Amino acid sequence: MNTSQLKRFAQESRRKLLEQVAAKLKFVKNNDTSELRGKTHTLNKLKSEINKHGEEAVIDKVAYTWFNRLVALRYMDANGYQPIGMSVVSPATKEQVSPEILSEAHRGNISSELIVDRAEVMNILNGSQPSNNPDNEVYRKLLVSACNHLSNLFPFLFERIDDYTELLLPDDLTSPFSIVKDVYNGMSDEDCKEVEIIGWLYQFYISERKDEVFASKKAVEKEDIPAATQLFTPRWIVEYMVQNTVGKLWLQNRPNSKIKDLMPYYLESPSVTSDDYLKLNSVEEIKLLDPACGSGHILVYGFELLYQIYEEEGYTPNEIPELIIKNNLFGLEIDERASQLAGIALMMKARSKSRRFFRKETIPNT
Repeated sequence: MNTSQLKRFAQESRRKLLEQVAAKLKFVKNNDTSELRGKTHTLNKLKSEINKHGEEAVIDKVAYTWFNRLVALRYMDANGYQPIGMSVVSPATKEQVSPEILSEAHRGNISSELIVDRAEVMNILNGSQPSNNPDNEVYRKLLVSACNHLSNLFPFLFERIDDYTELLLPDDLTSPFSIVKDVYNGMSDEDCKEVEIIGWLYQFYISERKDEVFASKKAVEKEDIPAATQLFTPRWIVEYMVQNTVGKLWLQNRPNSKIKDLMPYYLESPSVTSDDYLKLNSVEEIKLLDPACGSGHILVYGFELLYQIYEEEGYTPNEIPELIIKNNLFGLEIDERASQLAGIALMMKARSKSRRFFRKETIPNT
């Protein structure tokens, strides 16, 4: 994984999103258009959020929300996980330029699962309905509809977009300099083979803010605590901790289990016969709680080890991911940004093991 390139992409994306969301907010506040007049409720909600948290906080939240969404969409594109069967931010092939969902719309192919005015879309594309930028206008509608379609699967990240989050979505979504193109170029197909890319991107996204907080040498403000306290735990430390907790507990209950062969960091306990350990009747009773789960690095490895245990116990591959997500893994996190990505990482890990997992609409305990 090219972490240097990912760091540059995440930091540049943050700066671009903050700038573009701020510009969109300025436009919304200072202009009176027919479109805005039809969004009175949304505007009132936006004003309420600004009065409550301040403009800077609202801009920051909208920026990271769209970053998280676009990262998740790109990851699903690269791995063929999109429920609608076509990529949302990526072209169908490297030779093409536009996202597949837009290219297909030009061919008259719009997924039946998307709630969008198809007649309006086609009228914009064929020029019968005037538009300054037909592709951009149509893609915005398709992107928002795709996000709304994912709200049942990922309500913690893709809650239905009918509020100021959509209103402040950057204007440019289809040019070579758009944030969508940045996300596509910044996350290679090769890097997207590893779900850990999600955690790395979060770490890099907040790194500049973290440096700013430390450089100020002042007491850390409440809103800056997440940025100041996030640490990305190295893989070997994660494996060490999970193998000597979850793994150890399982071996205490199943001394003949073969999972010991899969745990290189496992430390053998002294050979003293003891009955003082938590008794388990089933692997479904194991609870792994990360009280500061960040972007879910520990939970993701916990999923991997638990999957091996379930397999050893004779569970079928299609039922294991749902059982792990529902019964075994729990995470707490004060940072909404990280919590969103922890949930996404677990969902993607589960989907990698079962093609039918998304149909179950199982939500992680994070």
